[in-house]
Amino acid sequence: MPLGWEPRARDVPRRNRLISGLSLGVVVIEAARRSGSLITARMALEQGREVFAVPGSPLDPRCEGSNGLLKQGATLVAEAADVTAVLEPILGRPVDLALEEPEAAPPHPAEPESEERKRIVSLLGPTPVGIDDLVRLSGCSPAVVRTALLELELAGRLERHGGGLVSLA
Repeated sequence: MPLGWEPRARDVPRRNRLISGLSLGVVVIEAARRSGSLITARMALEQGREVFAVPGSPLDPRCEGSNGLLKQGATLVAEAADVTAVLEPILGRPVDLALEEPEAAPPHPAEPESEERKRIVSLLGPTPVGIDDLVRLSGCSPAVVRTALLELELAGRLERHGGGLVSLA
C-alpha cells in the first residue's frame, strides 16, 4: 500500500499472501477456527511453501485452527530444530541455530530532553490525539514519547482515552 495508507482488515490477507510468498514456510503458533493465520497457511500451501503448526490443547478454541492444520498434514513443531530439519534440504545447507543472543545495539535514551518534552506537550491539548500521531509529529522515538506521557500522567496532567488517544487533563 502507498505511504500514509490507513490499514484495513480486508488488506491483511493480501499482505500475508506476499509474506508467505517471500518465505520458505509458515509457522502457525496458535490459530482459532476462523483465523487470518489459516488464510496465510492456505496461501503458503498454494504457493508451494511449507506449513508448520505448534500443537495446542484440544480444549482451547484458540488452538482449533493450528490443531486442524496438524490433522491436515502440517509439520508438527515442538522446537526450532523441527523447522530447520524440513528447511535444510530446501536450502541445500545446514541451518545454524545460534545459541547466543545477537549483539544488541546501544539503547536510545528513553529520557526525553527538555526540547523533546516541550515539543510533545505542544502537540497535546483538550482534543484527544493518537499516540502514533504524537510520535510522527514530534519526531521523537516511541520510547521518548511514552516516557513523556507517563511523566504527564503521573503529574495528573494527562488523560487517556480509548483507541490509544491521549489529551491534556
